Amino acid sequence: MPFVNWLKRHLVVIAGLLTLSYLLLPNVVVTVFSFNKPKGRFNYEWQQFSTDAWKDPCGVADMCGSLGLSLQIAVWATLGATVLGTMIAFALVRYRFRARGAVNSLIFLPMAMPEVVMAASLLTLFLNMGAQLGFWTILIAHIMFCLSFVVTAVKARVMSMDPRLEQAAQDLYAGPAQTFLRVTLPIAAPGIAAGALLAFALSFDDFIITNFNAGSTVTFPMFVWGSAQRGTPVQINVIGTAMFLVAVLFVLAGMIIGNRRNRQKA
Repeated sequence: MPFVNWLKRHLVVIAGLLTLSYLLLPNVVVTVFSFNKPKGRFNYEWQQFSTDAWKDPCGVADMCGSLGLSLQIAVWATLGATVLGTMIAFALVRYRFRARGAVNSLIFLPMAMPEVVMAASLLTLFLNMGAQLGFWTILIAHIMFCLSFVVTAVKARVMSMDPRLEQAAQDLYAGPAQTFLRVTLPIAAPGIAAGALLAFALSFDDFIITNFNAGSTVTFPMFVWGSAQRGTPVQINVIGTAMFLVAVLFVLAGMIIGNRRNRQKA
């Protein structure tokens, strides 16, 4: 039974490829339908191949404006969550203080809590404070729920760091700033980068929390939801495909850089 033996040897690989194909199938559908030319308002059935949407991705009113707003919020939310999350992760790993266990537990609450609960809680807070819903309330809310993911990613990296490397740098007369910039930060950089990329993706993609705290401000996910009620323009598929390709390029670039570093170390 050569086929059965071959199947047993490659079962894990086959299962992994099937799972990956299942996960990427929606992206393939979005990409294919970005080249469609629908006859009606909805881009749900294949009609005719066309590149018109790619030639004019901003052909739909207010779409690129909402896209730019989402990118702006995602960038600022990523910066805020990454800076705060990195400091919190180092504090939780390197220092012992009262209520450290409680803080560790609280960090995971936004990850375990349903988004609608956090969205309603933040909306109540903003209304009680008399804050005007808009760009700043969205930004604060995004930093709030992205923070936990950054802390988790950076904390895992910091816990795996060897403290003897920093001690060796100090033995070689490196000051605290030099030790942090030349030893600690480069080692923690992969965890920080992973947390930042995760925060950016979560912020750009969020709808529930944004919808509660946006007021009259319209981000790209909210624009897509609103468009789905009256018609789905092909340009939405174009933007989705472009974002997917950019993410793939970032992953490939990271893999190439990592392989080159491993070769240099070897």
